[in-house]
Amino acid sequence: MKMYLVLFWIFAKIGAFTLGGGYAMLPLIEREIVDNKKWIDRPEFLDLVAIAQSAPGILAVNMAIFVGYKIKGTLGSVAATLGAVLPSFIIILLIALCFRGYKDNPVVARVFKGIRPAVVALIAVPVVNMGRTVCKRPAAWLIPAAVALGVWKAGVSPVGIVLAAGLIGWLWGRKK
Repeated sequence: MKMYLVLFWIFAKIGAFTLGGGYAMLPLIEREIVDNKKWIDRPEFLDLVAIAQSAPGILAVNMAIFVGYKIKGTLGSVAATLGAVLPSFIIILLIALCFRGYKDNPVVARVFKGIRPAVVALIAVPVVNMGRTVCKRPAAWLIPAAVALGVWKAGVSPVGIVLAAGLIGWLWGRKK
């Protein structure tokens, strides 16, 4: 029972105190499950991010499901997922109930404008950390740069990129 509460509490803290969605949660999830609890190692964490990103659904929920299942099976998945979702759900519900009266308030508008750059930074940190871990050689940085430019400037579908990368990885693995 204690481990279910630990799983719930870890993901509840992450879900309650992270602005910006799944990518902003990555540094906290990594610190908790890789550095503090040592439930998975860094290479497995990178694989988990890739799988969670590729699977349908919310990144943080997908990661909670995987970690919970690895630690305590199906009920561990339920505990971790509830931890990840419940705080955010309650916070959003309270904001929605209270926001109507304040949505046009200039102070509230400035607060949201101030939060935006912080969210960008929270998303950039895991991207850089994953890049350092995965891209050991300078030439390896060409792939993420080309993909980013393709999505940003050329309008290439991220779904197509994920499918193509998975196919290339599978073919590369079969070759070896």
